[in-house]
Amino acid sequence: MTSNITIIEMGPRDGLQNEKQTVSIENKVELIERLANAGMKAVEAGAFVSPKWVPQMAGTTEVMAAIRRKPGVSYPVLTPNMKGYEGAREAKADTVAVFGAASESFSQKNINCSIEESLERFKPVFDAAKADGVKVRGYVSCVLGCPYEGKVPVANVVRVAKALHAMGAYEISLGDTIGVGTHEETKAMVRAVSSEVPVAALAGHYHDTYGQALSNIWASIEEGVRVFDASISGLGGCPYAKGASGNVATEDVVYSLHGSGFATGLDLDALIETSVWISEILGRRPGSKVTLAKMGG
Repeated sequence: MTSNITIIEMGPRDGLQNEKQTVSIENKVELIERLANAGMKAVEAGAFVSPKWVPQMAGTTEVMAAIRRKPGVSYPVLTPNMKGYEGAREAKADTVAVFGAASESFSQKNINCSIEESLERFKPVFDAAKADGVKVRGYVSCVLGCPYEGKVPVANVVRVAKALHAMGAYEISLGDTIGVGTHEETKAMVRAVSSEVPVAALAGHYHDTYGQALSNIWASIEEGVRVFDASISGLGGCPYAKGASGNVATEDVVYSLHGSGFATGLDLDALIETSVWISEILGRRPGSKVTLAKMGG
């Protein structure tokens, strides 16, 4: 029997927020709809964060109002606090995401508070979401390395993942934010976290800065993980490594999985077309090796 792997599409949020060029609301809406039409069951549509900090996410309310929502497809949005959660609810989001870190320095520099303070900040979001019947996804960044601290103790990753799960997160996405992790390090990290959080509640979010993302996805599959975050055309360069790639390209992940006997429910040709389309809008080459190969280099 074919095993299924679920891909969570990050392009419209985690991808675009790190792109320099502003993308219009119309193009964001078309990107989200193209991805849903390619078979995605979850497309992260935006973030309710201050436009001062993340200018690219301005207009998330308008995007959420404009997308034609497909039955059976979820359109999660990032909500760092109660203000963000209230915006998400007004936009009729059925799933929200909170963003923590396994590194103290990254937490301070990225969300201006300690790890403990960030967890406290999430509690009212979880309480409100529970009352409203809204699903909450938890992100843990810097699980395999930090731009400020270097190596991150696995115990930190376990502690934050366990806390988010205990609060009610249905899924914990483990993020290698700077893409430094390797196959064996990833296996050890996933094994440690899954000793405290059920592996069925874990997802992998691996950046490709050092070319390790696909290897780390396969390491996680070996440990039982079946959900992965990816970004169409590899949208979202890594802000901590100049000129480096960031998110792993959805097309590359799907090609690898399909060729290895896994089912994703995704149309690879439609993903490649979408990758070419959004790359033309951004005025750059696709960040996917598979798409470039299909285009003839």
